[in-house]
Amino acid sequence: MLFAFFITSVALSFAGRARKRQLVDIAKGGPRDGRQVLANGGIATLCAVAAIFVHDAALFYAFAGAYAAATADTWSTEVGSAYGGTPRSIVSFAPLARGISGGVTLLGTLAMLAGAAWMGYVAGSFWIVTAAGVTGALLDSLLGATLQSMRYCVTCGRTTELDVHVCGTFAEPARGLRWMTNDAVNALATLAGAAVASGLFLFLPR
Repeated sequence: MLFAFFITSVALSFAGRARKRQLVDIAKGGPRDGRQVLANGGIATLCAVAAIFVHDAALFYAFAGAYAAATADTWSTEVGSAYGGTPRSIVSFAPLARGISGGVTLLGTLAMLAGAAWMGYVAGSFWIVTAAGVTGALLDSLLGATLQSMRYCVTCGRTTELDVHVCGTFAEPARGLRWMTNDAVNALATLAGAAVASGLFLFLPR
């Protein structure tokens, strides 16, 4: 599952690279840094470590659900920001700049579903893991549109995730919680994926 997430995500990062270079309002671009790796894989890693001491199948489902959420969100972001056209807020449906958290497109949504389904297939528990991945990715978008920290560049008149916009202007706080960065949102989304997958495994009749 780790390779199913990593290899496909790296491959999709090359899609539409020229268009992605034009995304000037997002906090993270280019190669993943340590915080991004921890945000996307930390919950799954904790599940794997816990499984050493607690031999419970629910931990496998939590592991799979966390990676399904990370994959669904990553596929959606990579495809949507490159080819999805103008995104709209998942909450207000207002147009947003490409790449801004909380924005969704039709193509990006289809990529999200495909990413979750891909991990469900790899895990061998299609419906549970796919549902967990979709839930985590949707939560990611909802948090991105509401609680994630956003700023506003008065010089460019643009909403941005950057403290200092590309023009060099210090961006003023616009909304959200200051500590709720994109990495925090990603971590919460994978936690939701883990919780949904393990919960469905435990409570659905078998």
